[in-house]
Formats: sequence, C-alpha cells, structure tokens
Amino acid sequence: MRSLAAVSSLLMWPLSVTISPVSIVARSPGGNTGDHRPIDLPRHTNAVLDPQAGKQATLPHCMKRFWIMCRFVLLVIALCFASSSLAGEADLTLDRGIAATLSMPEGEGPFPAVLLLHGLGADRHEIGNIYVDSAEILAEKGIASLRFDFRGFGKSSGDTGAFTLDRQNEDALIGLEALMSAKGVDPERIGAVGFSFGGGAAIELAAARPETIKSVVVWSPVGDYVADMLDSLGQKAFDRAAEEGVVGLDLGWRTMALKRDFFDSLFAHDLLEALAAYPGPFMMINGEDDFYRQYATPMMEAAAGTDKKALVIEGADHIYHVYTPSRSKAGQVIEATVERFRETL
Repeated sequence: MRSLAAVSSLLMWPLSVTISPVSIVARSPGGNTGDHRPIDLPRHTNAVLDPQAGKQATLPHCMKRFWIMCRFVLLVIALCFASSSLAGEADLTLDRGIAATLSMPEGEGPFPAVLLLHGLGADRHEIGNIYVDSAEILAEKGIASLRFDFRGFGKSSGDTGAFTLDRQNEDALIGLEALMSAKGVDPERIGAVGFSFGGGAAIELAAARPETIKSVVVWSPVGDYVADMLDSLGQKAFDRAAEEGVVGLDLGWRTMALKRDFFDSLFAHDLLEALAAYPGPFMMINGEDDFYRQYATPMMEAAAGTDKKALVIEGADHIYHVYTPSRSKAGQVIEATVERFRETL
C-alpha cells in the first residue's frame, strides 16, 4: 500500500479510502522465524489530502473536474502497483481458527502450489525451520506453498488434547481448500508434503482427494499409526488413556496431553490402504538411520501409481540433522522435494 500513500501525499484534496484488513509478515532472507515483523494495516484509513486539516480550497469548476479526474486515475494506478506482485509471505487465519502462512513466487501466476503438513507436536514452520526454508526455495522455483498449524498446535485455536487423526485430516482439507482458492494459485497443480506424523496426513489427504492432489512427497513418514505410537509412547500410555481418559506425554522437545479419542483414532486409519487409493506420483524420503525407513518397501508396493520413488539420504537420521551447524542433510531433502514437484506438477 506504499504506492497508495505516496499518491495520496501528492494530491492536496480530501479523500477517504477504505482498505480491507490484512496482516503481512516480512521475513528476512535467513528464514529465521524470530525475524518476522508483522505489519498491520487498519480497516479504515481516512487520508485527508488537504494540508490545512480538511479545509477545501476554492478552485474554478474546470480545475475541480481536472483534480477529480487526476485523483481517480492516480488512485487506480496506485492500487494496481500495490497488488501487481503476489510475491512474499502472508499470514492468514483459515476456517476453524487455523493459523497459516501463504508463500508466493514473483510474478502473476497462476503457479503450482504445495501444501506442507507438519508432524505431531510441531508447528507450521517445522523443526529447525525446515518448512520455512522449503517455502522460500519453492517460491524461488516458481511454486507457491501453504503451511499451517493443526488445531491445538502453534498459533491455531483448539485444544491440543482433543487432537485426533480425524481432526487432523479435517484440518488438512481446510488447508487444501484455502490453497486452491488463493489468488495466483493454479488449483489444477497441487501437491502435498508431510513430515513424520504429517506424512500420514499427506497420504490420507491424497487418498481422499486423488483428483486434486497431483503429487505427494513424504519425509520420514509413519507407516503404521498403532505400531509406531506404541513404539514411541509405550503400552502404558495407551492403558492410561483408556483408564483415565487423558495422558501426559514427553516427546523430548515438548510435553503435551492427549485424550483417549486420539489413541482410539489410531486404530481406524490404515496408511497402506490409503496409498492403494492414490494413483498419482508418490515419493518417500528417509534418512539412512531413520527408524521409519522400514516402511519404504511396503509403501512402494502399496502405492497405486506407477510413478513412485524411494530416496534414502546417506548419513541422515529421522529429522535429517536439522539442528547441526551444516544442516547439509536438510538441504538435500528440500532440493530433492522441489525437483520432484517441478517434474510432477
């Protein structure tokens, strides 16, 4: 809106402009979420262009008509300049109070786009800001993206304890609809990324909307919800949730409480069956030392499509060493993912 303000300052005539509310976040090239700077634009901005507190100067009738015409033309030009570029990131609030960030490339589009689904206990930026980095590189390659916090996590509304796989999948659909309707996005070229637990969300979203999701890439994905949660949390967590209705968990990087409904929902979702219902391109990326690498073969066999790939990153673990100084393994994952979407979207 800087163009609009500049034009207003040039025209010494009362003018009232109504601007829809929007919150824009500027991010430094470094991709550190701590560098976000919110810029809030007011709902109503009354720009009085007469320097003497709104007193109207007396001009001949022809001059008045001339100034009115100039104001209109310059206002249109300013608005065009203000909206001509979609590039950058904007924070959004989606249905159900879901907090999201839309990242757009330079240009007018329409662009292919990717939905980024985070893992259990994480948020839209993911561990080590790997989704922030992914969004930046995707945009550089002409691909838009939307990342969001599942309800109960990050800045989204909702009770963390009420999280279930069904609610996770509902949120994924809300994110998908928001991405498809975003200005500058081509709704016919949509892909999905899921990390760890979010990999299951990406697979189930693709199975639910195979005509919409044109390509899926999963990073270190869960392969069996029940077995994997039993291995991670232990039988005692399942038993306590069944007996007391809620259980407190220490995930290592954060603590959280989950209710019995979450544990019950694990038994109602089969990821291999979901893959069998998705005929599109599918890619699975694991670190060499990732404990979920065991699912590479069964997932490749289950995937219904013919375009399917499994990539193993040598020397990487479940989270691709995102917290090491070099972060080299994370870069390989992002690079492979971006290239995959350039090929398939």
